[in-house]
Amino acid sequence: MRAFRLSLPILFISLSLIYMIMIFQLPPALLGDPYAPRYFPMIVAAGILIFAVIDLVNVRGENVEDNQDLAVLLKKDSLKIIGVIVALCVGYALIFEWVGFLAATLLFLGALMFYLNGYQRWVLNLTVTLIFSFSSWYIFSQLLEISLP
Repeated sequence: MRAFRLSLPILFISLSLIYMIMIFQLPPALLGDPYAPRYFPMIVAAGILIFAVIDLVNVRGENVEDNQDLAVLLKKDSLKIIGVIVALCVGYALIFEWVGFLAATLLFLGALMFYLNGYQRWVLNLTVTLIFSFSSWYIFSQLLEISLP
């Protein structure tokens, strides 16, 4: 259990460093500040790195065997939920360019809501899916004039 708990911050430290290296490979912007496309991703990567290091330091003094949250996370049901959500996210990323923002978001969010809430709450699932998908599309494409696929 301790090895698993230690591996999470180490994984996030590694991923944030890889992400930072990839950020430095972004081409400079042609208009405005040439390094502007790097600012926000660098802030995100630095935040992940800082919190992962803090977590790594905290793990050293923690009694991992008494950590009930970690035990719940490692249950078979929890891992199944995490696996389904990751699969839905990968599917969303794969179909996003092909079917477009609105259709991909409707499919992804609908599948996610029905998986997490079940079919008994179908009115809530459809309402949240439709309102969120159409409002986010309207805000980005109409109000902010951001071109979406």
